[in-house]
Amino acid sequence: MEISFAGKRAIVTGAGKGIGRATALALARCGAEVVAVTRTRADLDSLLLECPSIRPVCVNLGDWGATEEALREAGGNADLLVNNAAYATLQPFLEVTPDQFDMSFNINVKAVLHVSQIVARGMKARGTGGSIVNISSQASQCALQDHTVYCATKGALDMLTKVMALELGPYQIRVNSVNPTVVMTKMGRLAWSDPGKAKTMTSRIPLGRFAEVEDVVNSILFLLSDKSSMTNGVTLPVDGGFLAC
Repeated sequence: MEISFAGKRAIVTGAGKGIGRATALALARCGAEVVAVTRTRADLDSLLLECPSIRPVCVNLGDWGATEEALREAGGNADLLVNNAAYATLQPFLEVTPDQFDMSFNINVKAVLHVSQIVARGMKARGTGGSIVNISSQASQCALQDHTVYCATKGALDMLTKVMALELGPYQIRVNSVNPTVVMTKMGRLAWSDPGKAKTMTSRIPLGRFAEVEDVVNSILFLLSDKSSMTNGVTLPVDGGFLAC
């Protein structure tokens, strides 16, 4: 299925590494003008070496004011948005600390709301519609050991997605989420390199494997594109059947 984003302007947060980086590069290959947002300058520099046409924005999305300033121009002109930036920390329920709770919700939920507000206001003002994809997780729908706060943030993100779809739909702005299982990014491969540990998760996935980055990126591109023009408010598992069991 051929997908083209020629003439479209896209913003990808958390674009320095992993899924976000691969999504930014894929969008550029499909013809989009891409704004890559991340807080790490070195990641942006290496991304530009790989794809010089990408426009870099270096900002900490946890800073409301700095985000407003950094995305004022780009956000007002975007047709597509991928909210990929996220913060993850593992703490057992009885050991959850206020600072880790606040940091997780600030990035995983509050920043998504804020960036989406900036972009959706521009879409509404121009009257051209648009598409927003939030990167959630299977952890939004299934409790995972030591993932108390992470699971809670992704559950909140799924409901935020649905409310955004409800309220923005009349302006022809579609909002959906992609909910992957473990993804074999560089970090994912490192975290799940132990065969015994990996087996505890893959044994619960009917397809018997983790997701590759491309699996997630392809789902994001589909939801951003006109190929999914009647798809709005869905949480799309990319989990090999994990949530079906």
